[in-house]
Amino acid sequence: MQSTGMQTLFKISAVALAGIFLVAGCKTVGPDFEKPEVPVADTWLDAENEKVDTSSVVYQDWWEVFNDPALTSLIDTAYQQNLSLQVAGLRVMEARAQLGIATGLKYPQSQSVGGGYAYTRSSVNAPPLSNLPDEVLQGVDRTNGAWSASFDAAWEADVWGKFRRGVEAADATLAASMLNYDAVLVTLTGDVAALYTTIRTLDERLAFARSNVDLQRQALDLANTRFKLGATSELDVQQARGLLYNTEALIPAFELSMDRTQNTLSFLLGMPPSDLESLLGASGKIPGVPESVAVGIPADLLRRRPDVRAAEMAAAAQSAAIGISQADLYPSFVLAGSIGVAGSSFSDQFDSGATTGFFTPFFKWNIFNYGRIKNNVRVQDARFEQAITSYQNAALAAAKEVQDGLQGFLRTQEQVGYLHSAVTASGRAADLALVQYREGATDYTRVLNTQTSLLQQQDALASARGQVVSNLVATYKALGGGWQLRQDDNFVRPDTIDLMQERTDWGELLTAPEENP
Repeated sequence: MQSTGMQTLFKISAVALAGIFLVAGCKTVGPDFEKPEVPVADTWLDAENEKVDTSSVVYQDWWEVFNDPALTSLIDTAYQQNLSLQVAGLRVMEARAQLGIATGLKYPQSQSVGGGYAYTRSSVNAPPLSNLPDEVLQGVDRTNGAWSASFDAAWEADVWGKFRRGVEAADATLAASMLNYDAVLVTLTGDVAALYTTIRTLDERLAFARSNVDLQRQALDLANTRFKLGATSELDVQQARGLLYNTEALIPAFELSMDRTQNTLSFLLGMPPSDLESLLGASGKIPGVPESVAVGIPADLLRRRPDVRAAEMAAAAQSAAIGISQADLYPSFVLAGSIGVAGSSFSDQFDSGATTGFFTPFFKWNIFNYGRIKNNVRVQDARFEQAITSYQNAALAAAKEVQDGLQGFLRTQEQVGYLHSAVTASGRAADLALVQYREGATDYTRVLNTQTSLLQQQDALASARGQVVSNLVATYKALGGGWQLRQDDNFVRPDTIDLMQERTDWGELLTAPEENP
């Protein structure tokens, strides 16, 4: 008897499932995503310059071109310890779990196993027992107990592709989160290199300031000697002091800039403000640059810049959101059911005839909400158009950043050449003026002017040399290099993986290999 009942229920459910699967063969509503067009130049504006190599591109471990072990060590430390990068990696884990949720919606959305025992006792003061005479009530059992167990499920068929679009959106979001991680890594490597260049530039500016202090002290001693001998007035002494004090005042200003820059670098390295001498080394030299910069062609940016590709994936996710919202315009088909057993005692549940359950296919159509649903579709479409425009804007911004960095690299190199000549001339002029002043052939004003000019030209040269490196760093950063550091690595640090696995069952999600999106 029990077997016959179960077979009947399964036959009914099979017919209902067949009907819904027949309906479920419909199309997936909403647009299929296609990569948007972006205006891209054929080549860079300075492609004809002999220092620009468009036949190849240096972007993986680009900092190696500076041949500076301290810089390489700093970037590796930042990769291992930067907290913002770790947050970006954890967002990848979040997106993986979200994809699992979206994938699960393709199957029965509601599944539960239940069971229980119900005990009831009827009142003699309420109908129907209150209507019975006392002699009858004495033979009535006023208590009732029942055991039950059941499996309940409900499945909405993906007739219009709502859940398939949901998987598409979650998959694109996962890809975008991975690319955003890469974009953070690109920014991190570029920022570390830029700060390191600033520190080395300040080292050189400090060295120039201190050498000028020594030179100006010699001039002050000479002015004092000549004043004591009566060969000149006190004016020369006071002018010499004023110039010396003004130059000495530059040193604490440079040191303050150095302190703040190192504090920022410590932050990027994932550590509190620290003495970075052991990491920076003692070279104090601005890194050298290669004779040419390999930049490839502008079209490469669309394939290489992770932030541009992340914007593309965000547009893909939003395209799928249109289909999800459009599916609400059509009826949804649901199969709900329950299979179980029930009995007045626990053992009765296993007797023949204890089977209970139901299957009910039904559909739901929000026909009176069409205005709201259509407007929601329009909202998603407007957001999709925004995402496309943002992608195009990101691509144009990337090209601009490369062009800015490249032109800065070329122009500041020209500036450095002129400043080298200016420093040589100013240094010679300062030496001659001091000799002539010692011999009484000129007044102190000429010494003052030449030493002031020498300090200014040397400081400008150090700044320009730093700008050459900074512009090259900006160029490599704009080209989208540096994210390759994470290849073959997990997005989350091993100690964090152990902690999360201990706290929550992540299965293989934390260490699952991912192909590059």
